[in-house]
Amino acid sequence: MLKRALVAPLAALTLLASASADAGWQGASASGATARAQAIRIVVPGASGAATPAVSAPNDQVLFSGGFSFGEDPTSHAPLVTTGSANASASASTSVEASATASAEVNNLNVFNGEITASSIVAQAHASARAGAAKGDSSGTAVSGLVALGQPVSGGTVALADWGSLTAVAGSGSGSAATGYHGSITALEIRLTAEHAGLPAGTTILIGYAEVAAQAGAAAPEPQQVPKAPKTKNARKTAKGGAPEPGTGLPVSQPPQVTPKLTAGGYVFPVYGPSSFVDTFGAGRSDVSGGWHHGDDIFAPLGAPILAVASGTVFSVGWNQVGGNRLWLRDGQGNLFYYAHLSAFTPLAINGNKVNAGDVLGFVGNTGDAQGTPTHLHFEIHPLGLIALGYDGAVNPTTYLLAWKHLQDVSFAGGNAWAPARSLGNAPKPGAILLTASDISNADGLVPGSLERAVRPLIIRPSRVP
Repeated sequence: MLKRALVAPLAALTLLASASADAGWQGASASGATARAQAIRIVVPGASGAATPAVSAPNDQVLFSGGFSFGEDPTSHAPLVTTGSANASASASTSVEASATASAEVNNLNVFNGEITASSIVAQAHASARAGAAKGDSSGTAVSGLVALGQPVSGGTVALADWGSLTAVAGSGSGSAATGYHGSITALEIRLTAEHAGLPAGTTILIGYAEVAAQAGAAAPEPQQVPKAPKTKNARKTAKGGAPEPGTGLPVSQPPQVTPKLTAGGYVFPVYGPSSFVDTFGAGRSDVSGGWHHGDDIFAPLGAPILAVASGTVFSVGWNQVGGNRLWLRDGQGNLFYYAHLSAFTPLAINGNKVNAGDVLGFVGNTGDAQGTPTHLHFEIHPLGLIALGYDGAVNPTTYLLAWKHLQDVSFAGGNAWAPARSLGNAPKPGAILLTASDISNADGLVPGSLERAVRPLIIRPSRVP
């Protein structure tokens, strides 16, 4: 039987200090924000060990790794550590306020030929600081399906027979208005106290590490008071069935702090395949998006399929300077969902088209004002009850996304995940055709015929000189 033990605060701090992905890395010592994440690190005394690359910010970084394998059992010759995908992301911003997020995610962990297994391991850390306040947390960190020596483990520290110990979710964090916030989290740590499977005592296997720091600079000037307006032009446009757009209408200085229920079910996660996201809703923005981040950025490889989160109607398919290739989806209850920075659309992305939850609407990219950043989907939720606020009637999508990510409402049995669910006549074969922002805007939702015109070489005519 496994023996459980509490982790003393001092022991946890010592663990994090020794297990840090890079002991030389320092957080924000002055005004600013930093973030760091690493999916896997194996430290073997007297040997080189192994690790996935670490990512850090600034500048924002995202890493998507395939399967990881390390070592060989001297008896069975099986790998000592194997995983499925291993992803890491780090983001830091000093616009309006200092904020940092770090995330590491590993799937399908197998250690010592099945002695330790886990289906999903996620480490997330968040920090923010502004004049007079600093805070942070590790919400979103979780280890799912963890089994050690045949016994399920829900958390804390357990003994591994007479050769080691396992600790699930250990972290620390502290902050004040004067010093800012610094925090770190290790999702899973395996430590050998005696030789096992050919590895010496002192070997440490770290799965999922995230660290953040944020400290505010000088106090920002008080924001100008915005006159109250019960109905903006943008809000009236939305109420009539149009799409609220970033940078239009009177801005709301603070994002809504509500999480309304949408419907009883039927929603799916908007990105198919490996992805990573953290809660950045409400973070300061100085661009034309309204002064604060209206959604979450879901980082995924270029071309990853983007899905309809609910059954409903697609509208406002096209391109603008902020969102790049973007579209809106209205579900049966009237809730709106905004997708931005797509690399391309599918033939289902046609204004007024009815789609089902899980239909592929487009593909992940970085068009619009996301050019030069890691490819991602910017995703927003605008509930029916806040439509009167226009574009600023957005709510934090994080809790919804976390719930949807674990649902199994959509099956892609047969490997046909890239194809529309029904025939579209002369539509192109399933797949993605990546076009530039100017090309895709000419395609008008990729209706038959316009796609062919969009990929033709542009005819440049001499300009008329007045």
